[in-house]
Amino acid sequence: MKKHALTTRLWHWVNAIAIVVLFMTGLNISNAHRHLYWGQYGFDAADAWLDVIRFPGWATIPGHYNLALARDWHITMAWPFGIGVLFIWVAMLWNGHFRRDLMTAPMDWTPGAVIASLKAHSGPGGHAHGYNPVQKILYGGVFGVLLPMMLLTGLAISPGVAGFAPWLVDVFGGRQSARSLHFIAAWGIFGFFVIHIVLALTDWRLILEMFTGGKRPAEPALPQPEPIPVTDEGAPAHG
Repeated sequence: MKKHALTTRLWHWVNAIAIVVLFMTGLNISNAHRHLYWGQYGFDAADAWLDVIRFPGWATIPGHYNLALARDWHITMAWPFGIGVLFIWVAMLWNGHFRRDLMTAPMDWTPGAVIASLKAHSGPGGHAHGYNPVQKILYGGVFGVLLPMMLLTGLAISPGVAGFAPWLVDVFGGRQSARSLHFIAAWGIFGFFVIHIVLALTDWRLILEMFTGGKRPAEPALPQPEPIPVTDEGAPAHG
């Protein structure tokens, strides 16, 4: 059985491209108004809860300030991202990946389990034993919180969507609140992206497995009951 299903591998690479383009075009869009607010409206920098830095051209798409082109790219890549989020959740529930590898138990959240996971991951062969509690928590946070939040807040700040689904804006406490949460979720995904790449580079086989699928370790065989000795007449022998 493959360690990574074909559906997971396809989504992984398409989503990686989509997130990179979305993030870099988002930085370009952020340069248009570098202030974040809570609530429905926000115009005055004095009312902002955060003043965002101006991002340099090497970190944005396109490499110079162009709000119209950045929005075009952003909306275009939002389609494979949004469809991909729905697709991967359906696939994970269908093939059992979520239940088998990502679902956590109460004991996974204990300090002892977290410390043991970090020690095992940094030791020899730490990548070969499936998903440890820390990985389950991180991946669960990305799949269950950050990716859906990115998608839903992105829809909430879109004028076209907000026009026929105003309740979505209300869920996040206003359009400016949705914009702030969108910004926070984007940087949360960026942080996970960096950690993910650093850990993957510590063992090149992890990257190769995301192309080939890898091979899932065989499940340990269950102990078999010892046979009951019988006499020549066929009756069980009693010791």
